[in-house]
Order: sequence, then C-alpha cells, then structure tokens
Amino acid sequence: MPPSSRALVTGASAGIGLAYAERLARAGSDLVLVARRADRLDALARDLHDRHGTKAETLPADLSTPEGVAAVAARLAADPAIDLLVNNAGYAARGRVGELDPDALDHMLRVNVLALARLSHAAMAAMRPRGRGALINVASGTVFMQMPGNAGYGASKTFVMAFTRTLQAEAEGTGIRVQLLIPGVIATDFHAIAGNSLSNFPPERVMQADDLVAASLKALEMDEPVYIPSLPEVRDWEAYVAAERAVAAGASRDRPAARYGLPG
Repeated sequence: MPPSSRALVTGASAGIGLAYAERLARAGSDLVLVARRADRLDALARDLHDRHGTKAETLPADLSTPEGVAAVAARLAADPAIDLLVNNAGYAARGRVGELDPDALDHMLRVNVLALARLSHAAMAAMRPRGRGALINVASGTVFMQMPGNAGYGASKTFVMAFTRTLQAEAEGTGIRVQLLIPGVIATDFHAIAGNSLSNFPPERVMQADDLVAASLKALEMDEPVYIPSLPEVRDWEAYVAAERAVAAGASRDRPAARYGLPG
C-alpha cells in the first residue's frame, strides 16, 4: 500500500490484527484501529505514533452487536481516505453440535460472519465509486478440514471463503483488490482463548504473525487473490479450484446419476 493510505483494521488490539497495525504503521499508513477494549486501542495508538509517527484513530466497537457493526460501517462510508479494510476480527467457540452453548455459537457467528459481510459491503460501496481500494478477509485453514467440535467455527470461515471468492469475481474491473487470507496455526493468543494451546502443535506448523502479515501485504501487491501463507505450490490451490469446477459441472442435471440404478 502507498504511504499515504489509511487502513481500517478490525481486531487490531491483539494477534494478527495487531501485526497488521504494526506492519502498516511501519510502512507509513495512517490507521483506524477497531476492537472492543478502548484502553488497549488507546495504548496501541500511542505506541504506534511514538515509534512510527503514525496517525492512529481508535474506534472501540463490539462487532457482535448491530450498534458496533453500524459504527464501523459508518466510519468506512464517511472517510474517503480509507483504502484498505482488514476484516480480521473473529474467534472460535468450539464444541460439538448439540453440546456447544447456543449463545456462544450465536455470538461467534455474529462476529465471524455478519460483521465481516456488513463491513465488506460498506467498504465496497465506498470504494467502488472511487475506483480504488483493497479488502483483506481472514478465513482459516480449517475450511479444508472436518473436525468434531469445530462445525460452527469451521463453517463461519467457510462462509468467509465463499463470500470473498464471489466478491473477488464482482470486484473484477473495479480497481478494488480483494484478498482471501487462509492462515494455518499462528502464534497468537487465539488458541488459548479457544481452549487450546500452541504447545499442542509441532513447531514446524506454527507461523509468527508478523511473517504472515508481511507476506499478506506482499501478496496484495502481487495481486495474488488467495493467500495461503505456507502453501508451497500455488498449483495445489489451482487443483482444488479445478476439482470444484468438475463437481459443479455435474451438480445440476436432469436426472440422478446412473449409480443409483433408477429407471432412465
């Protein structure tokens, strides 16, 4: 991103969001920092200003509430200088279907799904008339897995993937770049909050947040729409997409497949 850009980062007070704030500030971007806790945001804004001279505005908002989402959406609509939205806010409430606290599931879906969709909508509506801008939507490597206890979280991030890929198709020719970020295990407090521990993962599977973000911004410059940080070969993703197309081609026909043995 150019030094004059202003980025709005959700979930900015910790983890991946904090790494985006740090990296963007280091590159000369001004920031709008969004998270629930005003005290953490204020401390971060002061620190970034002291170390990098960054103009960092804080916007405390609970993205599980309509009021919080509306406040951030209004900020995106009102400021023509915001040319990057990092939709990072999200968390995991894990438990088997029928056992997970339904209120916890509802709360998570409001943050991971509804807030991301609404803020993407607000950003696109603001950026499209200007013909420039970028969005980064953060999904999860669990979109490729079916793990018991992860149905709610995994599905929420599958929504992010599907929503963002279609958004990319809609953004073609508009001058707006849309990145789908699919991280694996990142060294943040995300796992502890979700009731897990980084110590349960082999060290070779755990990436540092700053490395993730540095490569994300490089991928954005390269116009690489789907960023899977440690995937060695892009052709593996291309094979995944090709397999989707093959399934899609047979998903809607005038009769059931022959293997079901029904009269033709």
